[in-house]
Amino acid sequence: MQYALIEIAVHLAVIGLLAGVAALAPGVRLRPGWLALALVLMLLRDAMVLRGYGLVPDLLPGSDWNWTGKLLATAVLLGVAALPWFGLRRCGATLRQAPGSAPAWIAFAVLAVAIFALAFHYRDGPDGLDTILFQWTMPGLEEELFYRGVLLLALDEALDAGDRRRFAGIGIGGVLATIAFGLGHALFYRAGGLSFDAMAFAMTAVPALLLVWFRVRTGSLLLPVLAHNVANGAFTVL
Repeated sequence: MQYALIEIAVHLAVIGLLAGVAALAPGVRLRPGWLALALVLMLLRDAMVLRGYGLVPDLLPGSDWNWTGKLLATAVLLGVAALPWFGLRRCGATLRQAPGSAPAWIAFAVLAVAIFALAFHYRDGPDGLDTILFQWTMPGLEEELFYRGVLLLALDEALDAGDRRRFAGIGIGGVLATIAFGLGHALFYRAGGLSFDAMAFAMTAVPALLLVWFRVRTGSLLLPVLAHNVANGAFTVL
């Protein structure tokens, strides 16, 4: 638990520092309350995924995957998204697609074909049912609800620069949420201290920008969830 708390503290410090630097740019308005809320959400989500840092028992101890933590985090994040100052629609928890969503869906179709082609080329047989079910559900549902849902909304509210500082609809909040996603896969604290895997960061943060674009272009988490789970799941079935 000690290592996990140090690790999330470092993540919070990095995002907080980057937000402070971004707020110095001309035309950027910082809302400290929303930034504090975003950092609290990162801590809350980390605690839920790690089952209250071990306080919540594992409901599926025979599984190789963290079903309990992911389901717990998903339930809590849905509760957060339903709060009046967030809102399910504002967090993307809707099936309705915004006008002009077609380019995003076309890009996803091309991407899905490429992913399945890679999975077929490097196939070594399907994984077990536990792995297949987990990879086709939990990563996309929980992580997209957080990183492209409630956290994206909180960071967008925290650093408002208007449409002038958005690229392809992605603002400063989207960039910071993407960095937070990359840090979660690349920056760790263990007994030997901090370690940072630059390749892991690039391999997660760069695709995450595409997921943010899917989210802002469609106005929904549906496409990001599908894309995330296809990327994780394709290699489990071929």
